[in-house]
Amino acid sequence: MSTDRQRIVRVPGARRARLTPAPGTDPSPETTNGPETGNTPASGPNDDRLRNDVPPHY
Repeated sequence: MSTDRQRIVRVPGARRARLTPAPGTDPSPETTNGPETGNTPASGPNDDRLRNDVPPHY
């Protein structure tokens, strides 16, 4: 049996198991935009209206 494989790890209290990182990969996420990086997408002309709109059933 090869040891260069991902393993299934059971997480106590979780509904799903998770896999260990694949060999030869970097498990850290690649995030290019978000509040911590300061890269926020450009806002368009309708962004304020879309954020303030409330569905009719409210």
